[in-house]
Order: sequence, then structure tokens, then C-alpha cells
Amino acid sequence: MEARKDNRGRRLKKGEFVRKSDGRFCFSYSDALGRRRYIYDRDLLSLREKEEEIQRDLLDGLDLYQRKTATLNATFDRYMKTKYGLRGSSEKGYYYMYDHFVRNTIGGKLISSFKFSDIMQFYLKLLKEDDIELATLDNVHCLLHPTFQMAVRDDIIRKNPTDGAMAEVCKCGGKNRNSRDALTKDQLRTFMGYVASHPIFCSWWPVFVVLFGTGLRAGEFVGLTWDDIDMEKRTINVNHTLSYYKKRGEKLSRMHVHRPKTEAGIRVIPMLDSVKLAFEMAKEELEGCEYEQPEIDGLTNFVFLNKYSTVHNPQTLNREIKCIVAHYNAEEEKRALKEKRDPFLLPDFSLHICRHTFATRLVEVCTNLKVITSIMGHKSVETTMDIYADASEEKNNEVMGLLSDSMDDTF
Repeated sequence: MEARKDNRGRRLKKGEFVRKSDGRFCFSYSDALGRRRYIYDRDLLSLREKEEEIQRDLLDGLDLYQRKTATLNATFDRYMKTKYGLRGSSEKGYYYMYDHFVRNTIGGKLISSFKFSDIMQFYLKLLKEDDIELATLDNVHCLLHPTFQMAVRDDIIRKNPTDGAMAEVCKCGGKNRNSRDALTKDQLRTFMGYVASHPIFCSWWPVFVVLFGTGLRAGEFVGLTWDDIDMEKRTINVNHTLSYYKKRGEKLSRMHVHRPKTEAGIRVIPMLDSVKLAFEMAKEELEGCEYEQPEIDGLTNFVFLNKYSTVHNPQTLNREIKCIVAHYNAEEEKRALKEKRDPFLLPDFSLHICRHTFATRLVEVCTNLKVITSIMGHKSVETTMDIYADASEEKNNEVMGLLSDSMDDTF
């Protein structure tokens, strides 16, 4: 039987033919499930490149049907369904980040069409045009990477196009993805001194002493109960956290109680003298006022309550920090102008910087990494060192001073 040829006399392989209706080249094949599939191209050489790719996919067992239909959005939604036991607040946060940055931008593209360069362009656009912080981009990456990785494991794509993307972005921008600025000792001393001496803000002194003196996460702090505090042993038992979100079926967001995300989060923190004093002051305030203890998922007897007899919301604490810093800076600028000197201004910082500052001071005085990791409630030493342990300028100078004393007489 004579082989079929195209109009230029080229032999056509098995499965190849020319459509009479429009003259396009076509290749017919059966997928892994035996279903008949077709691909088309105006050029025979281009068609054969597609054929070779299909043959590789068939040999590798890649799901061709999913490659043709699965979008990034569909794959992410499927990935989220595999997150068994995910906390309601975490699930809400994941969907918020994805919907806000991905779903209506690149989410509609076929997941098989993404290349490393596509991911890089998307990340750089978010940084430069949308002006998001590197930490926010890191959160987006932490959603996209496992989504693409699931597609790899499901035999839809060969490689994860997000592999190495964040490292490359940080390299291009000269940024450290884990960089956070702890307060210096002088900044912390100034902030706490201002709070303690201010006629209005002084009521917040115990709150900030506990935050800066324990390294508690925001949810762990607002969820502290007196049952967690052992004043005799001077310890704080961390075994739960509070999160503010709306469950499915609920009309409004509210606080919910959860266990810490990891087993490492369940820990016992020893008290500093100042932290013990802060708890004593907090107890006196509760006993001296008519606070009605709230109940959240069966938990009550909370340490810190606001004027409405409810636990603090982390966002409220962040606003209070911003307010205190703004008031201090405004007063300091006036004093400095009057005294003809440069003002010592405080930086804007968030609630999480309280934890970060505690970790940085802890690393400066403690060399046992296991102790640091345990107190901070981290899963690994790497998390402690990479994310929270800054080498401050004042500590660098102190170390070099000690080195100078040791080495100068040898030169």
C-alpha cells in the first residue's frame, strides 16, 4: 500500500492526514484511556513537534486530558480540598490571598502552559507594579508552589515552574525574603518608657511587657487564660491560640479557639521578672473592675480584656501601636526642634515585631539553639535562625570590641 503524501510530496506518517476542508495538517492518536484525540497545525514540521511531545507525555503517563482542560484555578481549588484538618482562619487566609492576587490574573490559564519565566514575570509584576511587600509575595508563592507540585504528582505536568522562583526574585531585587527589623535596645527602651510615663497609654504597659518579654504569637497572647499562668513556678503554658474569622454558615466573624499549628507550638515559657510583675498588675486591674469574663468555644478566664469585656483583637493592638508611635514621634520632633538636636524617632512596627524583637534579644544572650527553638515554639532550628535571629549593628560592634581586646596584643 502506497504511503499518503501531502501536496508537496512529503510522506505522511501513520495517523497524519490533510483536512480537505481547510488544508490543515492533522494527527490522530489514542490517549491513555483509549479515547480518540486530534491535534492540528498549518505546518507539518510544527505538527510533528507536537506529536513528539505527545509521545513523550504518553510514555511518561501524563494525563493529556487534564493538560488540555485543567486551569490553575481549578487545580488550586482541588489542592485546597486535600488540606485535611486545615484551621478555618488559615483556610480563609489562603483563599483571600489567592483570590486577591491570582484568581483573576493568571488563574484562568491552563496549568500545563506555565513556564518558569511566566512565574518570574508574574512575581516581578506584583512587586514592581502592584507594589506588594516581599513577605506578601512569599505568601502567594507558598500557595502556588504546592498547587503546581500537586499537578506534578497527578501526572499533569512534568516540572514545577515555581521551583526556585522566589530565590531568583530575591536575588534580582537584592532582598532577603526573611528580613524583618527588630527594635533595637534603645528603641524598645524608649517605646516602653514612653508608654509607662504617658497618662493615657500607661494602661497598655502590662500588655507590651508580656508581648516583648515572652515572644508569644498574637493569637497565643490574646488567648492567654489564668489557667495557663503558674505564678509560683513562674511559667506560661502555651497550649492554644485564638483566631478571628467567619466559619461557614456563620453570618459574622468571631474568635475561635484552636490548638497551635504544630506540636512544637505547645510549650512552656519561663517568666522574666518584669513579665511576672505585668501579670500581677493585670490581675489587680481585673479584680478592681467589674469585668465580665467572655466565653469562647468553652474557654474563659482570660488574662487580658478590653473595656468591652472581650479579648483583644490583634488588629486593635496593631492600631494601638501605630497610635503610640505617632504620638511619641510628634512630641519628640517638637522637643528636638526646641533643643536644637536630631530627633530620636521610633519606626512603625507591627505586633509581630514584638515577637521578633524578643527572639533577637534571646539569640544575643543564648547560644543553645535547642533552647531558643523550644521557647519560640518553632519546628526547627533553621526557622529560628533564618527568620528571627537578626545580627544587630550594636551586637556586631560589641562582638568586634571583644575580639579587639583579645587580638590587638597579638599584632
